[in-house]
Amino acid sequence: MRIRYMLLHAFGMGGTIRTVVNQANAMAALGHEVEIVSVVRRRDEPQFRLHPDVGLITLVDQRTGVRTDSLGRRVWRRLRGRLVPYGEFAAGYFTERVEKAVIDYVSSVDDGVLVTTRPALNIISARRASKNVVRVAQEHMNLGTYPGTLREEIIRHYGAFDAIAVLTPSDRREYEQALPGARIVRIPNAVHSVNQTPSRQEHPVVVAAGRLVKQKGFDLLLPAFAQVVKEHPEWRLRVFGTGPRKAALRGLIGEHGLSAHVTLMGRTNRLDDELARSSIYALSSRFEGLPMVMIEAMTHALPIVAFDCPTGPGDVLTDGTDGILVPPGDVNALAAAINRLIADRDLRLRMGAAAAVTAREYAPDNVMPLWENLFTELLLAKSGSDARARR
Repeated sequence: MRIRYMLLHAFGMGGTIRTVVNQANAMAALGHEVEIVSVVRRRDEPQFRLHPDVGLITLVDQRTGVRTDSLGRRVWRRLRGRLVPYGEFAAGYFTERVEKAVIDYVSSVDDGVLVTTRPALNIISARRASKNVVRVAQEHMNLGTYPGTLREEIIRHYGAFDAIAVLTPSDRREYEQALPGARIVRIPNAVHSVNQTPSRQEHPVVVAAGRLVKQKGFDLLLPAFAQVVKEHPEWRLRVFGTGPRKAALRGLIGEHGLSAHVTLMGRTNRLDDELARSSIYALSSRFEGLPMVMIEAMTHALPIVAFDCPTGPGDVLTDGTDGILVPPGDVNALAAAINRLIADRDLRLRMGAAAAVTAREYAPDNVMPLWENLFTELLLAKSGSDARARR
């Protein structure tokens, strides 16, 4: 079968990019004709490895011909398109030119499966893609997280899809309630491998990872860790990722006297090695879709401490078995949970072993057949309906 995955920026480093690339690679390895469509391109090379048989095309190349501001930063033209609603987290990308490029592309596709991977792309596909194509919307975030203006557009247009894929049971219930009659399927993202080096619980390191943005709650993790080092000054926190809140987080590190205890590590291509050398994974997000780096940490037999935020952590973890869930935003509870694990190495080992077992549910061998079966079923249904329409 022919499968096209559309990403906003396939050359970036985000969690959605990583999981969609994993899907594309798996489908290509199964012998399908697979192409990734990157709406924009702002880097020379993809950050994640592509299977040799996965095609990669770009609709709008933004590497050159951009203006810079007085500080030398790149500035892209901001004249907004008309279909992408305010409230979409990446709405700023969708200039008139970019939106037109997406519309032109999805309108030109007339066969196979078209998978769009965020609300802006989903809405354009629902409104402009041919009904001859199997249209699948992937949702990587829970519906309640979106602003009301965006939720209204989702409810208005998502009924056009052949299927809407969500990540957790909670998401499925939420979308079924909002879109009665729509085909909602729950397929979790897959980790790239479950055969990982387990943590030996020998290094006094807590690790966290994600974009340095408000959603990830690192501004909550830092004051929590300030409490931790009062009891366990030999422990260190390493935060992997880049983003616009880096300077603010550096300020918090200084404010809490954590310069010797916390390091903003930036981007890494060796996160698996870093996870294996750590002893606890901390997730401090205000909200999540499905926290894939947390699950990847679990493949390394790391126990988890996480805010029980919507959605994801509570859909994956069993509190007290493979991790500890604390009330959302409760800095004191987060600190107490980390301290509890630090003080009890045997507990870390038990929870870590349980976490590795839980993570097997997200193995590619378990997840990818769900996608292949869904696409096959939808293509057969589409061809049958087309045949009936021609009679």
